[in-house]
Amino acid sequence: MNRSVALRGGAVALILVIGFVAGLYVDQAYPEFVPYFGHRNVSRVDLTEVQQAARLIQADYVDTNVNASKLSQGSVQGLVSSLGDPYSLYFSPDQYKKLQQSYQGQYTGIGIYLSFSTTTYPTITGTVPGSPAAEAGLMRGDQIVKVGDKDMKAITADQATALIQGPVGTKVTLTIMRGADAMTFTITRAQIQVPTVRSAMVGNRVLYVRIYQFGSETSKEFAAALKGGLSGANGMVLDLRSDPGGFISAADDVITQFVATGETFETHGRNGVDRHQVGSQHAAPSVPLVVLVDANSASAAEIVAGSLQVHNRAKLVGTTTFGKGSVQEDFVLSDGSDVHLTVERWFLPNGVTIDHKGLTPDVSVTLTRAADAYDVTQPSLGYANDTQLNAALTLLAGG
Repeated sequence: MNRSVALRGGAVALILVIGFVAGLYVDQAYPEFVPYFGHRNVSRVDLTEVQQAARLIQADYVDTNVNASKLSQGSVQGLVSSLGDPYSLYFSPDQYKKLQQSYQGQYTGIGIYLSFSTTTYPTITGTVPGSPAAEAGLMRGDQIVKVGDKDMKAITADQATALIQGPVGTKVTLTIMRGADAMTFTITRAQIQVPTVRSAMVGNRVLYVRIYQFGSETSKEFAAALKGGLSGANGMVLDLRSDPGGFISAADDVITQFVATGETFETHGRNGVDRHQVGSQHAAPSVPLVVLVDANSASAAEIVAGSLQVHNRAKLVGTTTFGKGSVQEDFVLSDGSDVHLTVERWFLPNGVTIDHKGLTPDVSVTLTRAADAYDVTQPSLGYANDTQLNAALTLLAGG
């Protein structure tokens, strides 16, 4: 079994071009036992009823063409779902392959960044430069009302990605609201490589760096942004708004760039406590720093923001963060599917958990509309309406 550790955010925001769907791997022949895919004691797990149900379906279901693979995957999904943990998920082989691609910043879709709401429609917060969405004319602030004939009000991130994603070369039709105007776009899906880090110089020579998610390339991309932008900078704004998280190793690396000694964060699991220590690469240990956060900053993004706050290395500006304090590990099963299982809970260097609470910013500032946020991919639009970024620049200026 292959294992990899990633800490994915539960916030209702993501780079929307692939879909993550939330299951128990039972051998397709339904033997007397269910293969165990972990390494811990399972004496309390009784799967007798699962095996009985599988045999009953095979023997007595009215249709004889039962898909054994789907039955196996469905039973796995049922086991994982029974945990009642929204972050423990099952991915089919195809879904897990797409998940791996997302870690690397590779997507199949149209190339938009979205924020979600439980009461209204998803809002486009940006487009990937050169993507089908950008070329079609989709804009920051557009609300997606329908995908095909499906109404998108209060839809979840997973549901939205399942509707918008699809094979390269296929088309998807979006109905959007731009102000009071309804517009329809038919866009051809494509393979998209998305950097997880983008940067620009703003204000009085302040380096602005946006991390969209903590993927496998984030550490390298972030280091490059610092190397290329820190020289002559009077300060720095790290934007973690709508960042759903990702690899904890990348979070470690980002914190290390700003903090010279001590603990970055710690994880508590069945095997005890693991205290993560600051590494050796400190590109910006004394550069004045402000971190932007919002309700969609989650998981690894909260590790970075919270650790920098605890170390008194940065002020947080924005709104209370999502509050996801757990670590998931990928257990790859023999058919290529994956059990994405919560294995640890993480704590800040001061021993505090933010789980279900979030981080409280030092300076509370709301953003009137998602469309008001500065879009680093379109710097010419400016940031006059971005109240949070402007508050950060005021802090850096000593205001």
